[in-house]
Amino acid sequence: MTIFQVASPLITIAAQTRQAASKLAILSTEAKNQALVAIAQALESAKDEILQANVADCEAATAVGIPKPLYKRLQLDEHKLRDAIAGVRDVGKLDDPVGKVQIHRELDTGLILKRITCPLGVVGIIFEARPEAAIQIVSLAIKSGNGVILKGGKEAVRSCEAIIKVIKQGLSHTAVNPDAVQLLTTREETLELLKLDKYVDLIIPRGSNSFVRFVQENTRIPVLGHAEGICHLYIDQAADISKAVSVTVDAKAQYAAVCNAIETLLVHSSIATEFLPKVADALQECHVELRGDKSTLEILPDIVTATETDWETEYSDFILSIKIVNSLEDAIAHINEYGSRHTDAIISEDLTAVETFFGLVNSANIFHNCSTRFADGFRYGFGAEVGISTQQMPPRGPVGLEGLVTYKYQMTGDGHIVATYTGANAKAFTHQDLG
Repeated sequence: MTIFQVASPLITIAAQTRQAASKLAILSTEAKNQALVAIAQALESAKDEILQANVADCEAATAVGIPKPLYKRLQLDEHKLRDAIAGVRDVGKLDDPVGKVQIHRELDTGLILKRITCPLGVVGIIFEARPEAAIQIVSLAIKSGNGVILKGGKEAVRSCEAIIKVIKQGLSHTAVNPDAVQLLTTREETLELLKLDKYVDLIIPRGSNSFVRFVQENTRIPVLGHAEGICHLYIDQAADISKAVSVTVDAKAQYAAVCNAIETLLVHSSIATEFLPKVADALQECHVELRGDKSTLEILPDIVTATETDWETEYSDFILSIKIVNSLEDAIAHINEYGSRHTDAIISEDLTAVETFFGLVNSANIFHNCSTRFADGFRYGFGAEVGISTQQMPPRGPVGLEGLVTYKYQMTGDGHIVATYTGANAKAFTHQDLG
């Protein structure tokens, strides 16, 4: 007797995504760009529906006492939605990353090797709160020729469902099969997704440190992402004080709930007495709670005492820890000890100090005289980002289109065989790069 094994609903969805992605992979740049235009138009037409869904999510989140930083990321107002739609159009203006010839080499007369970029296939992306991330991710996936399976946080389920429904409606009038974009809504589906290495080529988790670690430990699928955003700003002894105050306030208070906001401020002891009272006044006007080490409390006696735990905490809130250091080397040592290799910055007019900072701080993004909040795919000109990677291997930093393609080697011959190039009378390869 033959026993038929029924595929789970998620396997069926993943298989449909893979099939749709295989066709998307060979679409022309024009066809993919037309799909992005259709998505942007559909999102604009359904703006009210999407914002209403987000209001419902926010009300439900408030009722269960969602943490304030997560609530801030959950909120999708008209400005955020407008910027996300603009990002879709910006992705359409970017060069197509697929089909780029990276190597074009003659191995011998008539034997030609090419290395050509191609899509990864199907990408699974699991993210918390921010519903506009779904828009960014889908636009990058389509432009790079990939299918995408999204799993948003339970707190954003209504927003994500509204967004993906509209995106699929937009795609239904284009050459891109709407099955290339899928949305999962339950924790059980997340766990099953991590097992689908036959259908999914890359997982990108965007969430807490513990969540990212859980994903890494429970899948055989390659994982790209960052666990924490413990970002630092170092105020050097050669800093311009006015510049340092302005950048500090922006890096902490412009949007405190995101991973590229600073959590620790390091200040050189020689300027601490002048700088700290000024920056404290500016930060406290923005309602930032300050915590300081022993030396900082001698200058700012009314703030909270920082503990060892503070140096390794991502607050994602209006809280900032301050530490006074005696040298550039001490600042770098602190960053490399407690940082998450996300984004770290120096304020200084001493270019030698800056070069040392750039050379020795091992982070994906290293800035001089500007806010850490610039660490963002949209601001880098990537159109959008699927996430930020703090791993050593590329892609690193904000991951845009280039992080969603790989390459394949293509070779064309004319009856060439390896035996010709082996043995006593072996013919030599020419190995000549072609234009």
